Amino acid sequence: MGIAEILSTTRKEGRTLLSYEEGKRLLEEWGIPVVSSIAARDRAGAIEAARSLGFPVVMKILSPEIVHKSDAGGVVTDLRTEEEVSRAFEKMMVDVKEQMPVASIQGVIIERMLTGMEVIIGVIKDSQFGHVLLFGMGGILVELLKDTSFRLVPIEPAAAEDMIKEVKGYALLEGFRGKKGNTESLRDLLLKVSNFVDQNPEICEIDLNPVMTSPSGSIVADVRIKIDG
Repeated sequence: MGIAEILSTTRKEGRTLLSYEEGKRLLEEWGIPVVSSIAARDRAGAIEAARSLGFPVVMKILSPEIVHKSDAGGVVTDLRTEEEVSRAFEKMMVDVKEQMPVASIQGVIIERMLTGMEVIIGVIKDSQFGHVLLFGMGGILVELLKDTSFRLVPIEPAAAEDMIKEVKGYALLEGFRGKKGNTESLRDLLLKVSNFVDQNPEICEIDLNPVMTSPSGSIVADVRIKIDG
C-alpha cells in the first residue's frame, strides 16, 4: 500500500490520526529508516514477535489515544527473555488501564532494542506560515529543557545543519563521555521529513520521538502522524 492509498484509506474511515503501522509504512516509503517492529494483539503474539526480532526488545502500548506512552506505563525496555516479555505484557495491560481507563488498547508493539542518544524531529502545520519543522533533544528532555530549533518547510541542507547546531544538546551529539550521535544522518533525516511534508501537504503533524542516533546512524523509534480533517 503506497502513500496515496494509505492517506485515502485514513480519510475514508473518518480518521485524522494514522495508526502506528500506517505511519511507519509512510516513512519507509519515503526512505526514512524506522526500527524493526511487530504489532502483537495478545501475550502469545508478543512472545512470538520478540522471538522473531531477537532479544533484547522494547514493548510499547498500541493505542491511538495514548500519545505519551511512558507516562501511562506503556513502555518497557531491555526485555531479554520470553518470560520477561510475558510478565511485561500482563503488567502493562493493568498499568495502562489504570492510567487511561477509557483508552482503546489494541495490543502492543514489539521493537528491536536500539542504543544511542534520543532526539526528536517533528512537524506542525501553522495556519499562517504552513509547515514548520522542529528538531531537538528527545525523550523527556524535549519537555524538560525545551531545547529545540525550528524552520519553515522546505529546507535546504545548510538549514538542516544549522537546526542541529542551534540546540544546546549539540555538544552532546558531537561527543561527550563516550556517547556520540551522528549529525550527518540527522541532517539527512531532517531533509527527508521536510521533503515528505512538502510533497504531501495534507499531513498536518508528525512526531518522531525518539529518533535514536549513534555513530552508526540514526533511526526512528516511534512515529505519530496526523492529516488534515
